[in-house]
Amino acid sequence: MAGTDVSRLAVPGPAPAVILVEPQLGENVGMAARAMLNTGLTDLRLVRPREGWPNDRAVAAASGADAVLDGAKLYPATAAAIADLSFVYATTARLRHMTKRVVTPRQAAAELRGHLAAGAAAGILFGKEAKGLHNDDVALADTVVTVPLNPGFASLNLGMAVLLVGYEWFQAGVDVPPSQMVMPKETGPADKAELLALFEHLEEELDSCGFLRNREKRPSMVRNLRNTLGRAGLTSQEVRTLRGIITCLVEGPHARKP
Repeated sequence: MAGTDVSRLAVPGPAPAVILVEPQLGENVGMAARAMLNTGLTDLRLVRPREGWPNDRAVAAASGADAVLDGAKLYPATAAAIADLSFVYATTARLRHMTKRVVTPRQAAAELRGHLAAGAAAGILFGKEAKGLHNDDVALADTVVTVPLNPGFASLNLGMAVLLVGYEWFQAGVDVPPSQMVMPKETGPADKAELLALFEHLEEELDSCGFLRNREKRPSMVRNLRNTLGRAGLTSQEVRTLRGIITCLVEGPHARKP
């Protein structure tokens, strides 16, 4: 427990959630939790951990970061784990052949500070140890985070990846950038639940009209649509407006009263 002094444990303010998607080993979850508490992060979300939850190996590897593990939440899918978040960053070392903003952990930390200072919830996705995030998970994110490392060997274990991103988050706290987003008081950034409902509404109608009839191309077409709408930074009101437009286009104009 070297370097630990519980009397000096900082009480975290608003901070991003850390979402581990399909982590394979309990030890890695524990090391990620330890890295989180090192850097002032406490909101741990687990999507389908392979070894189940709770996990004794995770507790042992966490080396005292019990508060993070005790508060960890379990989810059946990535979409459910990010539903309450307005901004999601996905960590990956591989090019994904999709149009996404790519930032370093330092850039991501500054942006996350701005989002949270403006009252918007945010989170960071980490994939499983062997292969990282699925393309469909990356498609749900607004921005990709890539750590600039040796291009011939950029592999990181899960705990290292969480520590690198968390360290930049912690260091960025000394100079919080002002938020650049201005919007009416009666609305705010759409959360992922609202965006996913919009995506599903649009995809349902596109299926009905035959636009997505090519089964082979459908997954990539859906991802492209989601990426396009996700990059728009929609507010809750804009999501409601778009859903109203879709409904009107499908149902047609209301009959005029005589």
